[in-house]
Amino acid sequence: MQKLVAYILTSIYAVVFLSTLVVFHPIQWFCYNVLGYQAHKISVDWLQFFIMRCTNILGTRYTFTNPHTISKDTPLIIVSNHQSMYDISPIMWYMRKHHPKFISKKELGKGIPSVSYNLRHGGSVLIDRKNPRQSLPAILKFGEYIEETKRSAVIFPEGTRSKDGHPKPFQTKGLEMLFKKIPSATIVPITINNSWKMLRYGKFPMGIGNHIQLTVHEPLKLTNFDDKQKLIKQIETTICSCIKP
Repeated sequence: MQKLVAYILTSIYAVVFLSTLVVFHPIQWFCYNVLGYQAHKISVDWLQFFIMRCTNILGTRYTFTNPHTISKDTPLIIVSNHQSMYDISPIMWYMRKHHPKFISKKELGKGIPSVSYNLRHGGSVLIDRKNPRQSLPAILKFGEYIEETKRSAVIFPEGTRSKDGHPKPFQTKGLEMLFKKIPSATIVPITINNSWKMLRYGKFPMGIGNHIQLTVHEPLKLTNFDDKQKLIKQIETTICSCIKP
């Protein structure tokens, strides 16, 4: 019975979600080309808000827990586990004051209304995972951009999403490069729970009645750590210890 309801709600969700992307695409274009970065950022922020509201059709709820005060005057490296594409909008919405930017695979840079446009023009970086000669310089340049603008780099060190909630081992190369190019960064570890359940049946139907939870852990000043490998292990332990598959 639940799966039957999921088919019905997913069909409604798909129409509303795609409509949201289509509506926001020209809004983004106008804001970026006519009004500039700040207006474009606001349009993207509200896109994330409405994407989250679209998932409410599926009975999805969100809880964002952040007991910490995070300065807006320092660049951030937001490090999180990765369970599904539904990790993205909550991070962008709840951390919007810190201008989060993403390291994304190049395939997402075209063909998706609103999403692809923002990835190309909003400050994120698109990389070819199969081509280190392209991806490594792109990530280094991205790190320089974050350091200069004091914005936020979001990285999922697992490299790919966990389909059942169980975390995969962190890959260290991307974090090492960001550490090198954003020396004044504050590290913000975030644990995400339950977003994998949105795709428990696959893309259709989607999972319903899920409670996606994001927990922000104590921020860490990069300058306080000499041993970066030990820091990465500490971040991984902190994030993974709070995952509830």
